[in-house]
Amino acid sequence: MNNTPEAKIRTREARHYFFRNPYSDMAFTRCPKCSAQTKIRKFCLVIHVEPRNLFTLNKSCRYCPNCDLIIVKKAELENLLHAICELAAPDSIGNDYFVFGTMDRKDWKRGQREEVSQREALSCSYPFKDVWIFEVRPAGWYPEGE
Repeated sequence: MNNTPEAKIRTREARHYFFRNPYSDMAFTRCPKCSAQTKIRKFCLVIHVEPRNLFTLNKSCRYCPNCDLIIVKKAELENLLHAICELAAPDSIGNDYFVFGTMDRKDWKRGQREEVSQREALSCSYPFKDVWIFEVRPAGWYPEGE
């Protein structure tokens, strides 16, 4: 087995779609794709923060079971990442981040109890099938055709 840093890290099969909600005034109680009522579910999110930090976060998110869509408020996520980085990696505060996917709760709990390498954490992760972007058009009057 190749143990070089360039060796391919195997992850589990992709699942869920992801939307990072940039709107502070929109909660998306209805799915932006199918308009079904969203539920609140906890997901163990796997987040990469530049330059080389990997965090797992057990977070309550909006979820549409019809579309398999996880919706996370950007402001909430960034506040939590700021707090985590203050404790674990102060030099990473404010750096770019990427929400990679999810992991099973049992794997997340194991990572809370014992030291788990980044490679092992990624191998327990399920990347997102796709990241969706929705633009909200404010309510109001618009000329015909717009």
